[in-house]
Amino acid sequence: MNRNTLHGTVIHGDRIGRGIGFPTANLYTDDPLPENGIYVARMEWGSGNGYGMLYIGNRPTVGGTEKRVEMHLLDFNGELYGQSVSIQILHFLRKEKKFEKTSALQEQLRADRKQTEEYLAPLLNDKNSPCI
Repeated sequence: MNRNTLHGTVIHGDRIGRGIGFPTANLYTDDPLPENGIYVARMEWGSGNGYGMLYIGNRPTVGGTEKRVEMHLLDFNGELYGQSVSIQILHFLRKEKKFEKTSALQEQLRADRKQTEEYLAPLLNDKNSPCI
């Protein structure tokens, strides 16, 4: 077992991410999870792959109580419900944090996305990168 890779199935979530401009693929997995937080990650599924931000945590800003695994793919529009996926964790961005307002969460997610894009830029521009 690779501690940097998660395997599971995309399931329906609460659609909160979609409502604030950051849709996510919610993952059901039995794999051991790393610490709560935001990660840069790569997700693969039957017909494709993509990069984005992986969230592991309890969603304290929206009153969540159970641990969730959610992947926001950059530049992806589509449905992945029921797909078997694997997620490779590439880089830890930050710890989970509770925000007082949804607008503050959105602002932080925009900053997280920018950091994710900056981290990925050299990997995506290097055709010899093992992450491609």
